Amino acid sequence: MSRVSVTGSKRVIDDVIEAAYAHHSLHVTDYDERYEGFEPGTSLEGAETVNERLVTVRSLESILDVDAEDAEVARSLDDDELVAELERVRERVNELNDRRDELQNAIRDRQEEIDRMEPFAELGIDLEYLRGYDSVEVVVGEAKADAVETALEDADSIDVFDVFVGGGVLAIVAKPTDSDAEGVVQDALVGVDIALLDVPDADASPEEYVAELEAEQADLRDELDGVETELESVKAEAAGFLLRAEEQLTIEAEKKEAPLSFATTENAFVAEGWVPTETYPDFEAAVVDAVGDHVEVEELERASFTPDGDHHAKPVDEGNDGGAGESDTPTAAGDAADATAEREAATDGGHAARGSDDPPVVQDNGGAAGPFELLVQAFGRPKYSEFDPTLLVFLTFPAMFGFMIGDVGYGVLYAAIGYFMYSNYEGAFRELGSVAMWAGGFTILFGIYFGIDVFGYHAYQLLGIHWPVAGKGLSPADLNWGLSFLVASVVFGIVHLNAGHVLSFVSTYQHHDFKHALYEAGSWLLILNGAWIWVFSQHLAGFKPDFLFEAVPLLTFGMVPFAGLPAVVGYAGGAAAGLGLVLLGIGEPPELAEFLSPLVNAISYARLMAVLLAKGGMALAVNLLAFGAYIDGEGEGSFHFIFTPGQLSYVQGHTVAEGGEYVMVFSGLTTAFDPSAVGVLALVGGILVAVVGHFVVLLLGITSAGIQAVRLEYVEFFGNFYEGGGRAYLPFGRDRKYTRED
Repeated sequence: MSRVSVTGSKRVIDDVIEAAYAHHSLHVTDYDERYEGFEPGTSLEGAETVNERLVTVRSLESILDVDAEDAEVARSLDDDELVAELERVRERVNELNDRRDELQNAIRDRQEEIDRMEPFAELGIDLEYLRGYDSVEVVVGEAKADAVETALEDADSIDVFDVFVGGGVLAIVAKPTDSDAEGVVQDALVGVDIALLDVPDADASPEEYVAELEAEQADLRDELDGVETELESVKAEAAGFLLRAEEQLTIEAEKKEAPLSFATTENAFVAEGWVPTETYPDFEAAVVDAVGDHVEVEELERASFTPDGDHHAKPVDEGNDGGAGESDTPTAAGDAADATAEREAATDGGHAARGSDDPPVVQDNGGAAGPFELLVQAFGRPKYSEFDPTLLVFLTFPAMFGFMIGDVGYGVLYAAIGYFMYSNYEGAFRELGSVAMWAGGFTILFGIYFGIDVFGYHAYQLLGIHWPVAGKGLSPADLNWGLSFLVASVVFGIVHLNAGHVLSFVSTYQHHDFKHALYEAGSWLLILNGAWIWVFSQHLAGFKPDFLFEAVPLLTFGMVPFAGLPAVVGYAGGAAAGLGLVLLGIGEPPELAEFLSPLVNAISYARLMAVLLAKGGMALAVNLLAFGAYIDGEGEGSFHFIFTPGQLSYVQGHTVAEGGEYVMVFSGLTTAFDPSAVGVLALVGGILVAVVGHFVVLLLGITSAGIQAVRLEYVEFFGNFYEGGGRAYLPFGRDRKYTRED
């Protein structure tokens, strides 16, 4: 990327903006008050009007529910046509929208009145009999009749009363003792739980009044349908125009607000930003062709990658005067010269206060790895100086996720969910769907490896075939597999961490020197690998667990014999780790406090095995409850699920207690089925347990496996070489979709 400056007279600022916008390559950086005597610019004349029209267009699009699918063929749109058509559409849409709001409010009012009449319909008394009396008081409400009658009987202020009840509604007619008293019934009911109801102002029966309201509501709905039809007609007619208008006004607004990012004086302006180095000559030519020597275009620096979180700027030769070509007039040359002189006077030659903003970044992984930029950007977009780890995340994240779940059934569902998101959404949800499909695919692959697991059931048992992997380490017969997966998780962590340290080493070496690379990254490589070489060696083998050396032959099905590295190799590993500590102490003494981190970080990858066993255990528990299971080999074998009452009966008759070879774990809800009501209830309960239980495991798999895999990427892996915090490359300008320039 090249940092460029465009300096010129404010008389040509409009033409410069047009040229830069059309070229669509300049990532404009906001003016940060680095130039003494310069101030941030102001919007160009007409910006407020353009923004008001843009707000109007977007409001109309919202009312009409216009989307991209309503677009027509792109065509030009001149200002006069835009203003006239926009005013016509605005008046028509606002008129119809106001009428729609009125009708919706009227329909809602009628519905509220209908709802208010329901209690009176239950009561069954015409409304005219519930109001308009002088000598008695009438109160209607929802309450318990016994409590009301008791309260009225105890009230001295009431002479006589009667209570009419219909459903949960009652009407109270009472004559006060004092004919001049008011509100005596409500006073008497102060201690009663009653919801008072206002009597509607109508003389008809409640049923007739409701029918009248419903008829009015139906007429209003018919009228509303007519308005909706008219709005759809307007949408069909105006959608293309509105999309074109929004695009054109957005372009105009961006152009008119561009000076807000410039540095300006009364007569001059300075616009700075970044362009791809290969496009700089074309960018310079485009601006100079537009305004000649009224501006000076200068390439200030070229950025290069560095490992220290900043870019190294290579100043461009001072001989580059930017504004190539002969001046149009003496005045034109003077404009550019005066503007440049102002800037250089404010910055001691124009280079002392360039600022230190990093170049913007373009992530272009493409293909299968592209969607995984979403996970990287969640941590932080890579700086211009950093290695983009998206490809490595693509290679490791789905594998870690798939290993932790390892089930064909769940994998198919994850892939299906991902495909749905990928097919029906755009943007981040589409990318997340692609990630889910990859994660689901690896979950299927590991599910096949773990014994063709389908929702926690080893399908190879049903198929009656031999499978080299006995399971995940959950049953008594395959505990050694669980320990082997622990070793495999840690070894994967060692490889993963090595990749991070190697990237740090290479980057440091390329942009500093070998000494810095050796102290800052090589030391950690020596400690990491030296320590783990010693761990897997035969030195002091008696103090190390046997599974460290048994895992490799087991996982490779005996094809790779391994009994530990020779003791002499262990000595060499210890020496390498010691050398790494010495180098770290020389180069980065404060980091000696973390000398155990290579061991700790690698062990942190044991969470892969932990989640594998946890999710497998949850699926096993669901199947145990739903179907039941037994263990063969007098309790030393593998779990076998029970799917039929006949199979259950056979196992129960051949348990160890009966002289057989099976140990019953649980009979299950579905397999203990019998024709009785209890049996049917158990069957239904078992099915619900299976469906709900596996759904819960599916959801928890997303959270636990997803979060743990992301954590290993962000903390253990990224922590060795990656900071993030870069800015996206957003060039000034846009590609037209709905309009075109004639």
